[in-house]
Amino acid sequence: MPALHWIGKEAVVNHHQEVPFHLLREDKSRAVGDPEAENLLIQGDNLLALKALLPHYAGQVKCIYIDPPYNTGNEGWAYNDNVNSPEMRRWLGETVGKEAEDLSRHDKWLCMMYPRVTLLHELLAEDGSFWMSIDDNEVHHARALLDAVFGRKNFVASVIWQKVYSPKNSANYFSEDHDYILVYAKDKENWDRNLLPRTQEQDSAYINPDNDPRGPWKPSDLSARNPYKHGTYSITTPSGRVIEGPPKGAYWRVSKEKLLRMDEDNRIWWGEDGSNVPAIKRFLSEVQDGLVPQTLWTYDEVGHTQESKKELVEICDFESSDDVFVTPKPTRLIERILEIATDPGDLVLDSFAGTATTGHAVLKKNAQDSGNRRFILVELDGEVAQDVAFQRLKRAVEGYPYQGTERTTLMEEKITVRTLKKGDQIYAESEQIKQRHADEFDKIRRETDDGVFRLYGETKIEDRKEGLGTGFRYLTLGPAVKTTDVSVGEAITYDDLARHLHYAETGRPLSDDVTVCPPLVSTENGTALYLLYGAPSGDGQAKASNVLTREMLDALPEPNGGDISTRIIYGEACRLSEDDLNERGIIFRQIPYDVRTA
Repeated sequence: MPALHWIGKEAVVNHHQEVPFHLLREDKSRAVGDPEAENLLIQGDNLLALKALLPHYAGQVKCIYIDPPYNTGNEGWAYNDNVNSPEMRRWLGETVGKEAEDLSRHDKWLCMMYPRVTLLHELLAEDGSFWMSIDDNEVHHARALLDAVFGRKNFVASVIWQKVYSPKNSANYFSEDHDYILVYAKDKENWDRNLLPRTQEQDSAYINPDNDPRGPWKPSDLSARNPYKHGTYSITTPSGRVIEGPPKGAYWRVSKEKLLRMDEDNRIWWGEDGSNVPAIKRFLSEVQDGLVPQTLWTYDEVGHTQESKKELVEICDFESSDDVFVTPKPTRLIERILEIATDPGDLVLDSFAGTATTGHAVLKKNAQDSGNRRFILVELDGEVAQDVAFQRLKRAVEGYPYQGTERTTLMEEKITVRTLKKGDQIYAESEQIKQRHADEFDKIRRETDDGVFRLYGETKIEDRKEGLGTGFRYLTLGPAVKTTDVSVGEAITYDDLARHLHYAETGRPLSDDVTVCPPLVSTENGTALYLLYGAPSGDGQAKASNVLTREMLDALPEPNGGDISTRIIYGEACRLSEDDLNERGIIFRQIPYDVRTA
């Protein structure tokens, strides 16, 4: 079976296991809205942040969406792992020629992505899905990378998003109109996507010209291309017209006997005069509640890049246009993903948060269906996290004053060869309309877009966008969990360490619903976990409460319910013999030396 190889792979394929666990620290001065909100905006390297999230959220994230660097060669990179290996040094030394430089760029992207995707896979729920935006620069490498981490069998789809609404005439070869969104499931057999809601336009195709009591319906072709042994026969219409058979190369999709039964049930439409080729009546009341998602998403359905920039400028303040992000995603695009991949109580993660479009989309989706989806966003760049992502989410939650432009179309003419011949006449007509409405608008503009000439008036408006509610908390990366520092209590709280140890022992996070009651941390599958841990005594000696003695052992609380065969006890020292520990089913682990830090 083909496998993906690149320079530096050996150094990073297990790199996520070597990344130290860090603590997450909340900046309460930046909390917005509900102080207990479960939405998180984390500032810091996403590799460290994802590892820090494992003890809290491993296997709990229902939907992951990421928009990583596209690796176009024209972008500044913030996500560069310092992997000091012979392979990476050799890669960094590849400076001879343009081709070697390009190869280095792709190797570098894979080295950056592999450990991060591996950690994301650990955070994803068994019935969760993973979505990645990418373009042609790395889509082939991305597919191979995701196949390696998720397994080829868990590939779901490659969605094409039409990101622009007009061609770029300055393109050297082709105008690039689309990006890809790669979709994988943690376990494809265990993942169930949602249907998309039907639109009013789609429902309007159903009418009821014969007042059928079953309600609106639309005609469906009786003929089909698939061969069917009972699918060629003549039909006599109610008016007496004889139809010798289906169209050439086609077949009637039902047998003659079934056609008669459907006609008796008034499920066949013969036209107003009863002489049409029969059509099957498809009733709106009998179609499924939603639409199966397709893999082509057009800009009119989910937005385009200009729309996303407009959204960002509307909600955030920028000193100049140069500070506006070049490639933000429209919230409608992320809302489409949320519609397919989440239910109202799910957790959503975006580890390349950028302008926080994903968080904004979650807030909007919750406002639409009264859901309580939660988001975790991670952004490395401090200025982006504080000045853009934080500002956007704060205003989305609380509301903000809005200054914008309302457009009113005054004239619209589709451009054809015929209209081009009378171009002067059309322009003169638009000038008359412009003069007639000059006092009604602040400006009147002409534009040609998608083969249509438009004349529209602009009116400046000042309004207030109402907030979407709830809130979020702002976190930063705290210190790493280090076993070389005996005085870990100066940096790590009891709750932090307890949750960390539970994850290290079980591979699963301790539920947030569980309240840690020292010294008992948790009880699971016949094993009780205890932590003897308090602040250092100050003289370098272990406090008595941190030492396992016979007296301390007798005082340990018994877990509620269930038979306990094993007790794992973490402490700074142990005064019991190995025989005593074995006799009582005790595994003692010494702090800090036995604390897993990576």
